[in-house]
Order: sequence, then structure tokens, then C-alpha cells
Amino acid sequence: MVDSPSGASSKPILLAVDDDTAVLHAVARDLRARYAESYRIVPVESGDAALEALDELRRRGGEDAVALLLVDQKMPGMSGVDFLGKAREIVPDAKRVLLTAYADTAAAIEAINSARIHHYLVKPWDPPEDKFYPVLDELLDDWKSRFRPKFDGVRIFGFRWSPHTHSVKDFLARQQVPYEWIDVEEARRSASPDQRTRRALEILGGDEACLPVVIFADGSRLLQPTPAQIAEKLGLKTQADRPFYDLVIVGGGPAGLAGAVYGGSEGLTTLLVEREATGGQAGTSSRIENYLGFPAGISGTELASRAQRQATKFGVEVLAPREATALRIDGPYKVLTLSGCGPDDTTTDISCHALLITTGVAWRQLDVPGVERLTGAGVYYGAAVTEAMSCSEEKVFVIGGANSAGQAAMYFSRYASDVTMLVRGENLSLSMSDYLVEQITATPNIHVRLRTRVAEVHGADHLEQITVEDEAAGLTETVPASSVFVFIGAEPHTDWLKDVLARDDHGFLLTGRDLPRDSKRPDRPAAWPLDRDPFLLEANVPGVFVAGDVRHGSIKRIASGVGEGGVAVSEIHAYLKSVR
Repeated sequence: MVDSPSGASSKPILLAVDDDTAVLHAVARDLRARYAESYRIVPVESGDAALEALDELRRRGGEDAVALLLVDQKMPGMSGVDFLGKAREIVPDAKRVLLTAYADTAAAIEAINSARIHHYLVKPWDPPEDKFYPVLDELLDDWKSRFRPKFDGVRIFGFRWSPHTHSVKDFLARQQVPYEWIDVEEARRSASPDQRTRRALEILGGDEACLPVVIFADGSRLLQPTPAQIAEKLGLKTQADRPFYDLVIVGGGPAGLAGAVYGGSEGLTTLLVEREATGGQAGTSSRIENYLGFPAGISGTELASRAQRQATKFGVEVLAPREATALRIDGPYKVLTLSGCGPDDTTTDISCHALLITTGVAWRQLDVPGVERLTGAGVYYGAAVTEAMSCSEEKVFVIGGANSAGQAAMYFSRYASDVTMLVRGENLSLSMSDYLVEQITATPNIHVRLRTRVAEVHGADHLEQITVEDEAAGLTETVPASSVFVFIGAEPHTDWLKDVLARDDHGFLLTGRDLPRDSKRPDRPAAWPLDRDPFLLEANVPGVFVAGDVRHGSIKRIASGVGEGGVAVSEIHAYLKSVR
């Protein structure tokens, strides 16, 4: 028998499938014990019956969300892997978990790639507190971070091709604030907009100059808001609690978040300042599959969210969005000036014993005619996952040949009818991990054009065409394009530090052995005031440290950034011990 999903409950569904009644009963028992308050547990005795239940959901328009599929591998008529492959077409966002015997773990591991399952569990899983719940908790947390239920929350009214609208959507998405996006043009064309949308359109009338408009759950609204205004309205933390800290970290990417976790956990009063949203460039990655401990991959946003929660658990303050605009040295203290925030828009000075710079890098701008005018209106930097749904059944282009470009191509291939990668190199494997090359090669709607670059972009108020130069074929052609996503290298934004910290010719910050040498004492850095040598990650000012992509000579990988963030904190402890 199937516990029909058509009941009155609006809770998300955890669907358990097993032909063994005793095992199914045990699974349902353990699921209810932990998750019954937030989820509806639906046990089903066969794969065919479970597919019928999912089809019913699809016919009803998906009013009930399926969060998790927990399926036994060895079932008569249909294996668990076969079921999950078919179910993925019906509920692609549900987390997929395979139940297997110990002897079948090799097949389960293979299914991670073949059926794209998210995890497997070996029977028996006693005690569930150790072997069952931790896995499901992690998967459900990830699912909840992506799930967009019907809710009375933030609504954005704007135009798809508005750079300002894109900026608002991207900010809320990276802050993991659920929102509903309404394209005003599409809503006005709709024969039957919902009541709330119709009422909002009546209020807006024909005044398109005020868009985008953000409407909050309490009915209040902001016209053409800045990220700081939205943050203040949502109650996000933008003001520091104190004027002085042991450690201030500028930049909320992997290196900065790692530094925050280690600094806070080791007793340092720690403040992290991020000008946009935690995660940095890595936070825009749609799927990271080669980071240790996540065999099924994890989005950059979710990885950053977990790291931020971990840091705040240890008492770290996180300010976002706030931007560091200046640094001055006052004896042993470092004084950081933060950009204005709030109604009076006044700047703030924060002092600290030690400063860690982890500002990372930003995508290099595409320098071709038309780009500046169309940025945010069809030309985007980074994965721009907020635009993925809008690209449904369209042709999009990804410019770049490194891992970030490959991850984006895979992500957009789920929505767009055709994804074309434009790569200047002669071979994807020169700059991309093998696992991504294999995935791209196996995805039929991704096409790769090597030795190719964009020469110009065209469009009136949004992107319509691009001109492509194909060096391999010796051709130049202009082709239709609705969206272009750019991943062409990166550069640091360190001009605000140029009068204080040593930089290389490209703006990366110099540390340790890379600092300029004193002409009279080649064994010492120039103008270094202490008897000791600088630490490996220490800049030319004692007590100022640098980690991650912004540091000269760093390895541009998430794991190395995390490692440098941890190493920096150990050096900061040594520095603090020497000055106290």
C-alpha cells in the first residue's frame, strides 16, 4: 500500500522505498522519530508504486515537495539505482540515498556517478544517531537551502534584463534569503496572475522607473534598493559590536572563513568583514565536486553558509555587506575604515591587534565592444545561478576553460537547450580537472569550441548576439545569444592598500620571502622594523597577514585557501604572543 501524497499536509515529503516490510517499517520508524515535526514520512513497498506516487505529485503540479528519496538497492522488478534514475526526471531536486548491503558498496559508489545519487547507507545503520541521522541531516540542510516553497516572504518586481534587478536577486541568493522573483513584463502578459501579484502590479501602475521594487513580508517596500538597504531591512548584521578586536578578517571567501573558524575557536575576539556575501568567488560556484569530504559535490553557497554558521558558533561576528576602504597603522594597532552603512551613511573605524587580508580576486572584465553597456543585461560574471531558470530552453555561452567555467556549463546544461563553451586554449584538460572534462564530454547539450574568443557583443537593451572569432577554423561569425557567463581569469582589488602594503605588478599582496629585499641587507625585507623575519604569510607590516587568492604565489584552489586561512591564524597567535 502507498501512503498517498495527496493528503492535506503541506510538509515536504521523505519517501522511503523497500520491498522488505520489516526493513521499511524500521526506516519509517527512524525517520518519524527524527523528522516527523518538519516532514511527512511516506513509506512505499515497491519502486513501481513509488513512481506512481511521484507521477501523481507531478500531475497535481508539485503542491507537495519531495525532499528525500531513501531507496533499497535490491528490489524485485526494479533496482534502487534504476528507480532513482527514473525518479530524478520527476523530482530532480530531491536528495537521493541508496540503502545497500555491505557486499554491494562497490555498486553503490559507482551509482554516485551513474545515477547521481547523493549518498548511500549500509544496512543495518544502528545506532541511527551515529550512522543514519548525520547523513540525512546534512542532505536535508542542503535541500532546504535550495528549496523555494510558496511563502509570504520577499518578492522582487523587476525586469529580466535590468542590471539593478540582477544585482538585487544575486545579493539575496548569496545571502541565502528566500525570495520570489516576478518579471513585470511577463506578469503583465499573463492571463491570470495570482492575487498578490495582481495587487502589486496595480500599486506599481505604469511607473517602471521605480523598478526593481522589493516587497517584504510585512508589506513594506524598497524602490531600487542597494544591498545595504536590503540588509538593514532584513536585519542582517552590518554594525560591529565593539571598536577593538584581537583579529579582524577582511574578505569572506574560503580563506577568510577558515581564518574566522580557527580564530574564534581558539579564543580570539574575531570580526569578519565581507563587502558582498560570504563565499567570495567560490560562493558563486554551482557545484564543487573535488572538495574533500563531499563525494556528491556541494554548491559554493552552501559550503560558505556552513562555514559561516560554524564561525558564528565560535562567537565570530560577520558583517555583510560592509566594505573595507582604507587601512592605517597606529603604532602596534591596525585601524580599518569601513564604508558607510545605514541612514546616515557614515564610515566606521575598527581597530585590532592583528589583521588578516583574504579579499580574494574578482573575475577579469571582458574587454570587447558592448560589454560595459550589457553587463547585468545578458552578460554576467561568474556562475550567476540566479539567471539559470530564466535561461530555460535558450542558448547560452560560457567563456573560459578552467574549473569554474566547467562547473557553470554543467549547471546551465540542466536548463538551457544548448550551452557552448568558448575556450581560448587548445585543450580543456590543460586547465580543467579530468572529472569535469569527462562530465562535459558526456553531456549532449554542451559544446566546446577551442581556440575561440568573443570579439564583440550586440544588443539594444539586452544581449542579442555575439561575434565570435574561431582561430582554429579561421572564421569570424555573429551568432544569436541570450546570455553569456564570463570566467576569464581573475584579478585582485587591492588599490585601497597600495600605500600601506607591498604588492606585485598585478596587485597581488606580497608576504614572507616574496617581500622586496633591502638593498643593503639582502637577507632582510626592505623597511622591515623587527629583528625577526616576517612569517610566511605576513605582509611588510608586522601583524598584517595575507591568505588565499589575493596573496602573490598562492595556489588558486578552495582547499589551499582554507589551508592558508588556518596557517595564518597559527602565525597570528605567534605574533600576538610576541607583542603582548
